[in-house]
Amino acid sequence: MANARSWTQTWLSFVGLCILNLVLDFKITAFADGTGSGGPTAENTCKTTNYQSFLPPPYQNISHMICTPVWHTYELRYIQNGDTTTIILSAPYTIGWVGIGFSRDGMMVGSSAMVGWISKHGHARIKQFYLRGRKSSEVIVDKGELSLSNVPAAVATNGAQIHLAFELQMTTPFEKQPILLAFGSKYPQNHHLSKHEDKTAIVFDFSAGSTGPVSYESIRMRTNHGILGIIGWGLILPVGAIIARYFRHKDPIWFYLHVVIQFVGFSFGLGTVVLGLRLYSKMHAHLPAHRGIGIFAMVLSILQIMALFLRPKKDSKIRKIWNWYHSWFGRLALVFAAINIVLGMQAAGAGSDWKIGYGFLVGIMVVAAIVLEVLAYLKRSEMRSLPPNFQMDPVGGATFPRGM
Repeated sequence: MANARSWTQTWLSFVGLCILNLVLDFKITAFADGTGSGGPTAENTCKTTNYQSFLPPPYQNISHMICTPVWHTYELRYIQNGDTTTIILSAPYTIGWVGIGFSRDGMMVGSSAMVGWISKHGHARIKQFYLRGRKSSEVIVDKGELSLSNVPAAVATNGAQIHLAFELQMTTPFEKQPILLAFGSKYPQNHHLSKHEDKTAIVFDFSAGSTGPVSYESIRMRTNHGILGIIGWGLILPVGAIIARYFRHKDPIWFYLHVVIQFVGFSFGLGTVVLGLRLYSKMHAHLPAHRGIGIFAMVLSILQIMALFLRPKKDSKIRKIWNWYHSWFGRLALVFAAINIVLGMQAAGAGSDWKIGYGFLVGIMVVAAIVLEVLAYLKRSEMRSLPPNFQMDPVGGATFPRGM
């Protein structure tokens, strides 16, 4: 009894620490979201350039604009005046194209971009593109969600730099806005963009001129978030559920395996949620369905852990109710987790290797469950076909009479 009581106290302490850590981490990310990052806002950090010699009005006078280096030697100048936002992007240039995109969630798919280039014949071109998908054919010219003002957009080169200038009519001024920066080394053919040579995604604070984390840290955190989710929710927790359903005849080892495996899976799931909260504080990705389902699945997992301490004895009247609650809440958590993994990969624009890998993992789990379910059904059918008085494991006296 002492060992059981000690084991229960240890598990209660662990669950309490997990919940406390989740709450504290949520508060930390909320405070970080509210205060913002300091970052450079000074105009002195940008190059001094005479825009009057190559850009038309109203882009010539930049003395009143805020300027911030954003990526490599890219510089972003802007000013917000009422519902009008004037933006000038300066970037190194030789040939090809340069673009700046505006996204709701920091992802390329679904964003709108202003792209500028100088053609082979020296003609300046700047167009809005809607990035409907990841393929070149899904990048649509003269479409997008950016509301351009009546002032024509302009693009020009000055030395080894290209400058994209445009005005947006916004009903709500920009604040913290995910933006994408990219460039390609080939001229657009019939307004079809070639694949980018390099790209980045940042969160730019138009209210303060500061930038959020660069793409490398965000992409690495997003990748780790996905890996933890797939390992925890897609592999470890389903294995624990399979053991609990199909290996109960291996008593009591099945119970201890189930507890340990679900404990490890819960740890991975908790890490996934914590990383997701931190990623949201950096990227401010607008993914309410993904966030909501993730938190809901985590709550179900916590209820499953707590169910261990509410587990009644086998002869208890409420044991059947507890079995129903524990099994169906667990299945519900796994189903929502699987849906959320798919939503996460779709939102992140995951490549085919992620989709194929996760599909292969799900396929293995489904096939294993089907095979084990068939074997269990055959076993039950065999047991039902036995005579009622047949004793599988006879005990007591000798079965056959002995000779004298």
